[in-house]
Amino acid sequence: MNATPVLRVRDLVVEYEVHRSTSVRVPAVRGVSFDVHAGEVVALVGESGSGKSTTAHAVVGLLPAGGRVVGGSVRLHEGELVGLPSKAWRQVRGARIGLVPQDPGIALNPVTRVGDQVAEVLRIHGRVRRADAARQAVEILRSVGLSDPEARARQYPHELSGGMRQRVLIGIALALEPALVIADEPTSALDVTVQRRVLDLLDDVTTRAGSAVLFITHDLAVAADRADRVVVMKDGEIVEQGPTAQVLGSPTHAYTRSLLAAAPQLTVTTPRAPVPDIGPAPLLEVLSVSKAFRLPGHAGRTVQAVDDVSLSIPRGGAFGLVGESGSGKSTVARLVLQLTAPDSGTVLLDGAPVSDPAGRSVLRRRSQLVHQNPFASLDPRFTVAKIVDEPLRSHRVGSRAQRRDRVVELLEQVALGAAYADRRPGELSGGQRQRVAIARALALEPDLLVLDEPTSALDVSVQAQILALLDRLRRERGLTYLFISHDLAVVRQVVDRVGVLHDGRLVEVGPTADVFDHPQDPYTVELVGAIPGGRAELTPELLERSTR
Repeated sequence: MNATPVLRVRDLVVEYEVHRSTSVRVPAVRGVSFDVHAGEVVALVGESGSGKSTTAHAVVGLLPAGGRVVGGSVRLHEGELVGLPSKAWRQVRGARIGLVPQDPGIALNPVTRVGDQVAEVLRIHGRVRRADAARQAVEILRSVGLSDPEARARQYPHELSGGMRQRVLIGIALALEPALVIADEPTSALDVTVQRRVLDLLDDVTTRAGSAVLFITHDLAVAADRADRVVVMKDGEIVEQGPTAQVLGSPTHAYTRSLLAAAPQLTVTTPRAPVPDIGPAPLLEVLSVSKAFRLPGHAGRTVQAVDDVSLSIPRGGAFGLVGESGSGKSTVARLVLQLTAPDSGTVLLDGAPVSDPAGRSVLRRRSQLVHQNPFASLDPRFTVAKIVDEPLRSHRVGSRAQRRDRVVELLEQVALGAAYADRRPGELSGGQRQRVAIARALALEPDLLVLDEPTSALDVSVQAQILALLDRLRRERGLTYLFISHDLAVVRQVVDRVGVLHDGRLVEVGPTADVFDHPQDPYTVELVGAIPGGRAELTPELLERSTR
């Protein structure tokens, strides 16, 4: 390893201005120091709000309004980045530092075609002629695993799934093979098979170009698989760092041990009480539903998003849908909630169709959706209290005082608390925003929760709290869940039965343990084989050692 690091961070201090009128500033990062060498992957891990993303944004000079580096040094090779003028930053970002942001929903321009956005970074830095940029953009999209990249290049971001949008961002960041790649939760929206391809791609870049990778993640299994060294952050400080096997295999700090104990494992299951037998009839039935969408730019060409899918969930039960991005999981959720009308088939709630106006009215009150992207689903103008209170106001539930008390109760249940009530989404981390979205969904105490990747933005400790909360609520109140996720370890903890979607079709359905322990379909075998953590397994024995 070269003795001179690509990235050298020393005693970094970052503060945020909270109230301009009083110039109150709070520390977000305090005295952080670490190195990243060429060809090395260093993972920053920790809970939401620990300072991981703030550290990454300080390195690349993209702190949000109110954020400021007030101390320390950040050097790229031998050049100091702290205090770099804006004009000089334009030569660094993209060419020397590539950034994969956490949230593809707000990082991509919604009114510009995907291919043009990939080509833009090539043109800005003068690497290719304009005539060649479009062709090379298609090849970049192909390299990050997008099917039919020629068609994807002509689409807009809203026409792609969350995982597809994240792959576009990864392609943009890697386009010029920069010396340093900062990947801020780059796989949180990806299914396990695409996640593996994307992480393999990052490995290829570091090997081929000698790039350094600063990898921000809450997924300890991914860190165990992919990182050479791990840096553990808590409350803006580094509590432990070192080689991955050392930190995750023999952690010395109590906080690291608590993170390991909370990490979901596909092979570790927690005994759960049986689902209450509330009634023999299913609450939700999906009968042979199908849905096709027209592809833009292709006259008469369609893609079959959902193809003859049927499933049934008993009252108080939990059914998991797993599969790759674009497999049809989210489309099934939209069909269940009547946000999209099926081309054929029927959805029944308590035996009654939900397609007519009366059925939709009942459905709106008795079912709630937790979106995959919490930033896009929360009104940035509203406070957290107003967001959580919104369904209560809309359905005229309780007095103002009762609603206020209910909001505080819900915030406590999702591990936030009343102190967050007056904040706005832009002041929260990704994990905190998702907790607000879950609190809002629980406000009306619905019968059915459709959970579309509800924990993809959460760190492992908060994820464990949310999953325990969802499990407890289901058993105490008889809630019914349709749980959609690409994280098979999370699905195993939550659901009783699971269905595997591939190209819009259910290829395997059965009890959760049977499907994961003894998969029958080749596609299911591939999904299970792609679960992270296999390279440096967080085994039950390791977890037992880490919690002693």
